[in-house]
Amino acid sequence: MRFRASRLLGLMLGLGLSLQALAQAPAAAYPNKPIKAIVPFAPGSATDQIGRAFAQKMSEQLGQPILVENRAGVNGMLGADAVAKSAPDGYTLLVGTNSTNAALKSLMKKLPYDQDTAFAPIAYLGSVPLIVGVNNDVPVRSLRDLVAMAKAKPGQVTFASASTSQRVSSEMLASMAGIEMTHVPYKAGPAAMTDLIGGQVNLFTADFAVMLPQVKGGKVRGLAVTSSQRSKAIPELPTVNEALGVKDYELIAYFALYAPAGTPPEIINRLNRAANAAAADKDILDRFAALGFETAPASPEALAQRNRLETAKWAKAIRDAKIEAE
Repeated sequence: MRFRASRLLGLMLGLGLSLQALAQAPAAAYPNKPIKAIVPFAPGSATDQIGRAFAQKMSEQLGQPILVENRAGVNGMLGADAVAKSAPDGYTLLVGTNSTNAALKSLMKKLPYDQDTAFAPIAYLGSVPLIVGVNNDVPVRSLRDLVAMAKAKPGQVTFASASTSQRVSSEMLASMAGIEMTHVPYKAGPAAMTDLIGGQVNLFTADFAVMLPQVKGGKVRGLAVTSSQRSKAIPELPTVNEALGVKDYELIAYFALYAPAGTPPEIINRLNRAANAAAADKDILDRFAALGFETAPASPEALAQRNRLETAKWAKAIRDAKIEAE
């Protein structure tokens, strides 16, 4: 009897250990197939360039390819929605931004997902400032000149945007300067840049990846940077605060990696280690240094806290810019 009880106990313990091993197996074996990373903006955008660079470096760490898929539209909402509705198994990721994971909540009356709960934060990738640029034929040489022209011709100055940061930066500028400009929305930053160069729009405030090469190449005229400090990449440009004599203007675009909510912590941590290694990689730092890109490797919990702070910050910026939810 005692033998039977002891054998039964042994079988139960063995079964328990087997079940535990089975439960841990998916995380332990992860990843065992290619991973898809959705970039919710167009090819050539800053999010696309940075997302692809990180995907390549993370692939080396993980031993599986990370395939980038662009799903642009509605300030990143379409791509973010696709990830929010994906299986939480670590094989579909979002290269998110301040648009998808902070500002959309205040820009849209209704989202197809809950921005606060639909995603599991993985890792903060980095941030970039933006450049206020105008078409070369616009008769201004400084941001003060632009403000004076806009005041003389209310609503006649047009500005492009293809993302939340691009729109809010221009709307904030208009609000703080007391001017009226006409918004021209685009689906993609490169398309907006093409029209800025061609003169179809007067002004475009865009990240360094899109704007800096065109300013350096003389195809458009840079007027200011949106950060609180001048950029080492183009130190001759003043900040908006310097150019207008104000104190509180600052707008930085950031990039981060997310998974669908419910993704196992073991997988999140594995991806976090790979992303942080990529953020410290010399190739990435050297490649994007000229674009003002700054990395800040941290934990998933730190990204979750940043999300909460950024959501509140962008909500205020959108209110101050008097942008109504659509």
